[in-house]
Amino acid sequence: MIEINKSHPKEVNNIVKNETLTKKVDFSHSQKNKNPFLKLSRKKIIIAIIILALLSISVGIYFLLTKKQPKPVKTVAKNQKTEVKKPAVPEKFYSRLSGVEVASKELETAPVFGVMIENSIPARPQSGLNQAEVVFEAIAEGGITRFLALYQQNKPELIGPVRSVRGYYIDWASGFDASIAHVGGPGDALARIRDGNHKDMDEFFNTLTFWRSRNRYAPHNVYTNSANLTALANSKGWKSSNFEGFSRKDDSPAKNKNATQIQVNISGFSYNSTYVYQENCNCYLRSQSGVAHIDVSGAQVIAKTLIVLKMENSLAPDRYHNVYETIGSGTAIIFQDGTVQELKWVKSSEKSPLFLQNSDGSNFKLNRGQSWITAVGNSTGLVGWQ
Repeated sequence: MIEINKSHPKEVNNIVKNETLTKKVDFSHSQKNKNPFLKLSRKKIIIAIIILALLSISVGIYFLLTKKQPKPVKTVAKNQKTEVKKPAVPEKFYSRLSGVEVASKELETAPVFGVMIENSIPARPQSGLNQAEVVFEAIAEGGITRFLALYQQNKPELIGPVRSVRGYYIDWASGFDASIAHVGGPGDALARIRDGNHKDMDEFFNTLTFWRSRNRYAPHNVYTNSANLTALANSKGWKSSNFEGFSRKDDSPAKNKNATQIQVNISGFSYNSTYVYQENCNCYLRSQSGVAHIDVSGAQVIAKTLIVLKMENSLAPDRYHNVYETIGSGTAIIFQDGTVQELKWVKSSEKSPLFLQNSDGSNFKLNRGQSWITAVGNSTGLVGWQ
């Protein structure tokens, strides 16, 4: 209990003030005593903040250390050469028969059609002969020559006159896996071609494929065309021809030409032929019987390459038809690019290809385009040039 001196009011006021201050101080002290964990809680908060800060720093350092570094950008020095990729060279496809370029791989082995075309004087001018890609010429009978015309890419609308087949033409056609369109033939040839192992297109059994022209008299008036031959082949399942053709090359005219005029004597005047080299087409113009050999279209027959095969030939037992020894080997005289070369021909079997070989045994390369092949007897045929 505080005693107040009433006679000293100032003192009383001072005492009251001091008492008030004392009470305030005591109040604060008493509050602290009432919350003994207040001071400890603040320490925990500070410690927690420090821990969180350390954790944040640690996490940041971890991500900095584990972050993938960007790959260094390669810089090309000014004087360093950069590799330039060459554009892909488009694949090219070539006919196995003529060697000319075709649009697709399937066309390389498109079916080859052989047609027996007559060359007697009443059969001239022929149709479709100038579009043949390979032509074989030989004597049929009595000194009269006949052609086996082979087609693959070219599609003549008229082919003929069509005549009978011979055994040696079967040998040549078989090497190209070709069908043969013909009108009958001698007994030995028919027995072979009808044995089921050949692509026989005999007019006797396929009359709808052929027709007889009113502009010529029989037997020089049988004709066909590519559309009819294709339809007949499709009906028999002959969709392709698989064979090894001649080795081919691009044109390369010789600078020094040594054979620009060629004479081939196969029998008599009406069937002997001449060829004259043409610089502008690197080809040979064919003549026979002393005049230009003209197709029914009015165009002269042209060959990119002329090949003369020398082989044994004789008369058949009937003493009328001819026989050629097509299986074996012999001399081949090749006229191409304005020059002449004497090589070797080889044919090991009926189905095997006809090979033209250099002296080292490699295949001779023919120009792309029509190849004209004439077979002459070793002792009867004559070939000259200048």
